[in-house]
Formats: sequence, structure tokens, C-alpha cells
Amino acid sequence: MPEADVIVHTGDITEDGTEEEVLEFIAWFENLPYKHKIFIAGNHDSCLYKANIEGLPNNVHYLCNDSVTINKIKFYGVPMFLQDDLDGNFTELYSRIPYDTDVFLTHQPPLGILDESEGINFGDRDLYKRVFEVMPIFHLFGHIHSGEETYCISRRVRFSNAARQKSGKFNLLIIRTYD
Repeated sequence: MPEADVIVHTGDITEDGTEEEVLEFIAWFENLPYKHKIFIAGNHDSCLYKANIEGLPNNVHYLCNDSVTINKIKFYGVPMFLQDDLDGNFTELYSRIPYDTDVFLTHQPPLGILDESEGINFGDRDLYKRVFEVMPIFHLFGHIHSGEETYCISRRVRFSNAARQKSGKFNLLIIRTYD
């Protein structure tokens, strides 16, 4: 994999949502040769709903509706849990995204941006609205695996859907911060 300062995983770290899979992922992720590692949960990672992951190394960050600042770059992550969708929580969770966010991480894409599969847009309308209110430099996400295009720019926000990478269902992005 290419050299970088930060590696980001935008969810679906498990296939079946088990704690064993999470522990396997963390063991693999923390040993990657990157100075900083950030991940969020996706819809497959149900065992992380309302979970508090303890004992992570200082350079590994699980973002669950919170942020971490690395080299003056603020990363904010919102996971995608089915329960939040069923309870209608996403609008409120998205409203908490701070205006000083530089890199925004979600599993869900915004509506109409790299979210099409079989002619249907699966992104979230409230997320789309909030992204353009906050105007981060990057919005990184996954979830929708079909399609060829993985990157676009709209109104100065750079979007990347790592799940659309031809390498498969991986949701990994690599960032250079130039500290």
C-alpha cells in the first residue's frame, strides 16, 4: 500500500458483526505501517452499536459521533447502525458535525454523490445537506460497492467512496497530512 500519514477505514470492518471479527480487524489494523489509523463502523458492524472500545493504541482511533485532530486536521466520524436508521437518529447525529471539521467520515454516502447502484441512489438527503453546510475539505465514505467512479469534487468538497474501488469491498483511504 502507498506511503501516507493516516489510513482511514470507513466501515464494514466485519462481515457478520461479531466481536471476534472486530478483534481480528483491530489486530490487523493496528499493525499497518501508518503513523495514524482511524476507523468507523458500518452497517455490518452491529456489535459496535453503543460500544466503547477500550485499550486501543494511542495512534488508533475509533470515531463514533466524535472527532480526533491529527496534525491540525480535524477528522469527524459518524457510523452507520441499523438501529439509528430505524430510530430516525441520523438527522440529529448529522446536525452535531462541527463546522471546523476538515475530514468527515461516514459509512453512508450523501444522496446523489457516488451512491448509485442499479439505477437507484442510496445516499442520505440530510447528510447531503449537512456536508454542504459544514463544507469539509474531504468527505470519505463507503457502503455502495457498485460503480467505477470513486472520487469527485462538488462545491469545493472532495468526495471519495472507497467501497467503489475495483480492489473490492475494502473501504480504505490513505491520507498524507504533511506535518
